[in-house]
Amino acid sequence: MAIPTEKPSYGPLDGVKVVYAAVELACPKAADLMADWGADVVWLENTGAGDTIRDTPYVKQAERRNQRSVALNYFSEEGKKVFFDLVKDADIFMEASKGGTWARKGITDDVLWELNPKMVIVHVSGFGQEGDPKMVKRAAYDLTVMAYSGIIMQNGTEEQPMLPGPYAGDYFNTLMIASSALAALYKAEKSGKGESIDLAMYETLLAIGQYYLVDYLNEGIKWPRPGARNQNLCGIGEFKCKDGFLGVCLYGVDQNKYFLETIGLGHLWGTEDIPEDTSGLWLSNPHADEIQKAFEDYCLANSKYDIEADFAAHRIAAQVVNDMEDLVEEEHLKLRNTWVDWETVDGETFHGLGVFPKFKNNPGQIWRPMPNQGGDTVDVMTKLGYTQEQIDELAAAGVVKIG
Repeated sequence: MAIPTEKPSYGPLDGVKVVYAAVELACPKAADLMADWGADVVWLENTGAGDTIRDTPYVKQAERRNQRSVALNYFSEEGKKVFFDLVKDADIFMEASKGGTWARKGITDDVLWELNPKMVIVHVSGFGQEGDPKMVKRAAYDLTVMAYSGIIMQNGTEEQPMLPGPYAGDYFNTLMIASSALAALYKAEKSGKGESIDLAMYETLLAIGQYYLVDYLNEGIKWPRPGARNQNLCGIGEFKCKDGFLGVCLYGVDQNKYFLETIGLGHLWGTEDIPEDTSGLWLSNPHADEIQKAFEDYCLANSKYDIEADFAAHRIAAQVVNDMEDLVEEEHLKLRNTWVDWETVDGETFHGLGVFPKFKNNPGQIWRPMPNQGGDTVDVMTKLGYTQEQIDELAAAGVVKIG
C-alpha cells in the first residue's frame, strides 16, 4: 500500500526534525518516542541488509512507525554529501556506534556545526567517546553494558547473577537519549549554539544501579542478590499464591500493623522489637524469618486476587503478577486505550501499543507504519533538491537504495 509522506501537524515536538543512524533498540526507540510525539524523523539505514530490527517478526512494526527510511551509504564520499544535505536543517542528529567511529570517518562535531551551528548531536556508544582506548572501541550490546555496569551482579539469586529483561539496558538508555537530546535542544534554541552529547550506555546503568551502589561506595556494604525478595525488608517481593504470583511492596505504620494481624502475627505489633511506630519491617529484625515464613504460607493458602483486593483496600501496595494474556484482558488498559491497531505497508493489521504518555493539549499520534527499507529515499531526496536522474545515478553506484 502507498503510505503518506506528508507528516500531519501534531504533538509537542511538531516542527522538530530528527535524523538518526543506528540499529535495533536503544537509540532508535528514542527516535520512535520523538516521532510519536510529533517530530519529523528520518531513519538512516545502510544500503545492505538494512537495520537489523527488520529480522524481527513484530517489534519492528511497533518501533519504526511514524518514521521515514532513507537507505544511504553515508560514509562514502558521495553519501557524505547526501548526509550533509539531510542534516543541514536538522534539530537533532543521533548515531549509535563504537566510540569515535563517525569522527574517524571525517564526520566530526565541528564539521557538522559548520553546516548547522544549532544542531544537537547525540553520540550513543557502550563505553563513551573517550577514556581507555580499548573500552571506547569495544562492541557493546544490552547484556555486555549491563554486565559492565554491575546491574547484572545486583540481580538474580545468591547462586546466579541474572540479566533483567527484556533488553532493559537498551530501554533504560532510550529514556536517557531522548531526555538529554531534548534538554540540549531547549538550550540550543535559547542560545543559538548546538550541543554534543557523549552518552555512554554503561553510565546510564550506573545511575540506575546506584541505589545500592552508594552503600558500597560510602560504607563498603554489599547487599546480597535478592532473588524474588527485597534485600532489606520483609513483605517485599514476588510471592507464590495458590493460583499464581503476587507482587507486594509493604511499607508504612498502618500497613505493617494490618499485615501482621492478617498473617497471624498481630501479637508482635507494639512489642519492643516491633514498636507501634514501625514503618519498615527490616530483615535485621529478630522476627524477620518468622514474618517471611508466615507470609509465604499465607500466600500459598490464598488466592492472589483475594490478597490483592484485601491489601489494596488497606493501602498495602499489592498487584497480581500479570502474564501476557492477563494484559490483553485487563479492563483498565482497555479503558485507557492502551492497545491500538494500524495498517502495515503490506496492508495487514498490526496490533500494538498506543502513544505514551498522554499529552492533553498536544497528543501524539500514529500517522504511518514502518516503511520498507529505503522506502522514503526518493521522496526525502527530492525534497532536498535532487532530481530523479541524480537519485538514479546514486542508486546505480550503491550510494543510496530505493525501497
